[in-house]
Amino acid sequence: MTSATAAAAHQPSFDQLGTPLIDVTFVVLDLETTGLSPGRDRITEVGAVKVRGGEVLGELQTLVHPGRPIPAGVVAVTGINDAMVRDAPPVEAVFPTVLSFLGDAVLVAHNASFDVSFLRAESERLDYGAFEPVVVDTARLARRLVADEVRDRRLGTLARHFASRTVPDHRALHDARATVDVLHGLIERAGTYGATTLEDLRDLSRSTSEKAYRRVGLVRDAPRTSGVYRFLDERGEVLYVGKATDLRSRLRTYFGQDPRRRTADLVRETAEVRWTTTPTLLEAEVVEVRAIHAHAPRYNRRSRHPKRGVHIALTAEALPRLSIVREPRAAHARTIGPIGSRRVAESLLEAIHEVIPLRTCTGRLRVAQDHPACVLKELGRCGAPCDGSQSTDAYAEVVERFHAALDDPGHLIDPLRERMVEVAAGGRFERAGMLRQRLHILARTLEEHRRLSALATVDHLVVARRCPGSDERPPTVEVVVIARGRLVATAAPLDDGRPIDAIAAAAAPAPSLDTEVPDPHDAEERRLILAWLDRPGVRIVACSEGWAEPLHGGRALAETRAEAQRVDRQVRRDHQLLAGAKVRRRDEAAGTVS
Repeated sequence: MTSATAAAAHQPSFDQLGTPLIDVTFVVLDLETTGLSPGRDRITEVGAVKVRGGEVLGELQTLVHPGRPIPAGVVAVTGINDAMVRDAPPVEAVFPTVLSFLGDAVLVAHNASFDVSFLRAESERLDYGAFEPVVVDTARLARRLVADEVRDRRLGTLARHFASRTVPDHRALHDARATVDVLHGLIERAGTYGATTLEDLRDLSRSTSEKAYRRVGLVRDAPRTSGVYRFLDERGEVLYVGKATDLRSRLRTYFGQDPRRRTADLVRETAEVRWTTTPTLLEAEVVEVRAIHAHAPRYNRRSRHPKRGVHIALTAEALPRLSIVREPRAAHARTIGPIGSRRVAESLLEAIHEVIPLRTCTGRLRVAQDHPACVLKELGRCGAPCDGSQSTDAYAEVVERFHAALDDPGHLIDPLRERMVEVAAGGRFERAGMLRQRLHILARTLEEHRRLSALATVDHLVVARRCPGSDERPPTVEVVVIARGRLVATAAPLDDGRPIDAIAAAAAPAPSLDTEVPDPHDAEERRLILAWLDRPGVRIVACSEGWAEPLHGGRALAETRAEAQRVDRQVRRDHQLLAGAKVRRRDEAAGTVS
């Protein structure tokens, strides 16, 4: 890699954002081009000024041969014509010099998206890698700081407003010098908002609310690590709980960068923001869920009502039936759940009843079997143990079929699929579609139920995975300790190259989380843990008595769940197509989609 390529691929450190503005090195840059499209047009002139603490450190100016004629309209605006660039170096020769001049400095431009888009296009075209500098846009800053003082935010207008020593005239170096004066004027104004660091300046430029930004001091000391945060009102009541991989970056977005009215209301009511750092994101996710369940903050919409989940239970009576219940009881012969909503539970019940003719009447039946039968007997959907048409022994065999089907879901999935195919072959497509939907709900629910139940039976489980590093963070090994489906502790020691088992054993995280289960039927935490366990590279370090999920019916469940995912994706694409949304056209060459 050449030095120029290394400069292009370099990503500025997050620590640079906390630098006081007086110590920040800025490179104020302006480009002149043959047009407005970075894909089609080319650069004709580069002008840049390097400044720090109000002092000019250097300047760069060069014409660039664009490799094509300059349009007459562009010549009329910039004054740069074909004769002027005839002997100028091509962009291939100029671009490394621009990267070297920029170095690790903060890039400043007026309407920066235009200049940055051309530099990114050239970086990609010339194979210099990603071009992602820290950028400050003086146009965006001006919209926040001087909107009431000038008629527009054009560079010429702002240069006059701040009494720039250089008049911008669409020549790169002149415009860059004028932008330097504008930048210094805007930084002075930003100081009245409490903006003293580069991070403050960038946040201020993105802010949509002056009142909200002025309260950013509530999170000024937030660290750059994963964790959980809580917004509290004047009485100490928790208003909102959230998690973040980077607490500092996430928290600052609430103060002026989120345009939603609900966020503005939250910030207005907030008197204090507290945060707790965590070694891993998984611990942050779990602590967040537990805090939401404990406090039910009114600004949280997700996870506030853990008890809304339901279960399907096989009742304990002479002639059992399936019932939807809030909580399973010891008297229940068998339960499935928790299930996210009553609607899903009802669909699951219907899927089971399609295959296994358990009674659906809700009343408790006497052993004498002297009750009148319902219409389901006439339809052949129930053996009618209520009136004696089906003996108690015969009905017990039906109940045993249900138990066997839970142990091996293939006994439910295969007959339901056969019925769906049979109905579709008879032209009853709406009925077949409904059966397919029930089939997919059945597979998803039973597979999740099996996995959640298996995890909850393991007394002690230690797992670990390697996490690659980045420019800001070294590589680590995430170590997770789980007890009966609850997170006990996590750690993230540095990855020193030793075997992952040795690193995890040396870390030995002590229990740091409350292991008492407030609601034994709440599965949200177990779902988070299972999602983490499904990530690539996770290895079991220690496990008590083994950890295994049922084998029977596993293939049928996996295949049906994969089918459900494919169908869901296809249905979403079709809905987008019918709604006129922009989607990738399928088999356009064959003309199947016009």
